[in-house]
Amino acid sequence: MIDSRRKFLGSLGLGALGMLPLSQVLAATNAWIPSTTNPATVPGNLGISGRVVVIGGGMAGATVAKYLRIWGGAGLQVTLIERESSYNSNIMSNLVLNGSMTMGSLSFSYDLLRKNYGVNVVTGDVSAIDAVGKKVILKSGSSIAFDRLVVAPGIEFETIAGLETAASQNLAPHAWKAGPQTTLLRNQIKAMRRGGVFLMSIPKAPFRCPPGPYERACLVADWLKKNNPGSKVIVLDENPGIIAEPVNFGKAFTVTHAGVIDYRPGTSILSIDTATKTVNTSAGQIKADVMNPIPAQRAGAIITSSGLANVGGRWAGVDVLSYESAVAPGIHVIGDSAATTQPKAGHIANQEAKVCADAIIRAFKGLAPDPAPVTNSACYSPITATTASWLTAVFAYDPTTKTMKSVPGAFGEADKPSTKNMDQMKKWFTNLMTDSFA
Repeated sequence: MIDSRRKFLGSLGLGALGMLPLSQVLAATNAWIPSTTNPATVPGNLGISGRVVVIGGGMAGATVAKYLRIWGGAGLQVTLIERESSYNSNIMSNLVLNGSMTMGSLSFSYDLLRKNYGVNVVTGDVSAIDAVGKKVILKSGSSIAFDRLVVAPGIEFETIAGLETAASQNLAPHAWKAGPQTTLLRNQIKAMRRGGVFLMSIPKAPFRCPPGPYERACLVADWLKKNNPGSKVIVLDENPGIIAEPVNFGKAFTVTHAGVIDYRPGTSILSIDTATKTVNTSAGQIKADVMNPIPAQRAGAIITSSGLANVGGRWAGVDVLSYESAVAPGIHVIGDSAATTQPKAGHIANQEAKVCADAIIRAFKGLAPDPAPVTNSACYSPITATTASWLTAVFAYDPTTKTMKSVPGAFGEADKPSTKNMDQMKKWFTNLMTDSFA
């Protein structure tokens, strides 16, 4: 069983990838995610017994719960705790802003995790983790015991001055967590005055989905050109330059959407006055009709309150061989909350979940983690309503630095946006979400 898991996890081997052109790396990355409507079966008792509790039902949490059951067998009890009854995908949510997709098409339930894999899904909110007593305490007052705990709470947002209340945040929504704010921002864009200004900001890295803000700027600009000519998109980037797909986004800003996108690197938001629609920045004041500031981010609140945020007080340090916390044995942190050298992205969360699941099963059998994990990430970025580019990367464990390092020759972006990439993006998304939730 371990050999088959390792083959599955390492099917994008280093030797082969190092020799492939990027187009073939991307094709291999997509093929790696199983595309099937027939769910895997949970085997009988494999001699592994134990209780694993998973906090958070996003890309990381759902995937680890599923694969713990598939690889661990019927003797491994898995409980997934999630405050929401369904998951709204952040991936593809920018396409809601231009009307290409609806929020309903991005909603995924946990029913198949229950039905197909026997995951015990609990709808609730976690108030505390008792690491010594090995139990998770819910806000309802009940508790759930564990032998191993996986924490995957996603991210929290820092507060921008002037946006301390829910009412003010609705006047300047970030929509960086897919849901009501996504629809709200869509409606604000549609209602923008003729020749108005859409202003968005990008926080200093790291943040969720590195290409996402640049993609958003392109999609909004593309929609405005067709529906509100004369309007502008101002992009305030706290980073010194475009940090993901610089070639394609650079061309999109200066050629494809020239005259519409005004990109300003090295500029940060100091405060926002929602009453006057004034954004105070490090380079002066700007008036905007629609304000879309994306705040700086940190690990989910339960990470901080449980003492797991040992990296700058913001992120959870982990051993990337198992994603076990650097400060709490038996507790694993995966997804956006974990501090690793890999991007904070849905595809990587799916990958981290599988490495973590494999390591936990090995631990129950008294074995060490796989000493050479490999992860991969693909990300498609719409540039217009009909074309997209892509970014791909493969990471391998480096025993010297004890980090996941990008594999030379297996990192890069598409030559140019195309309609074919847009079609591939839809297939990639379907396969990825199926792999995590179905």
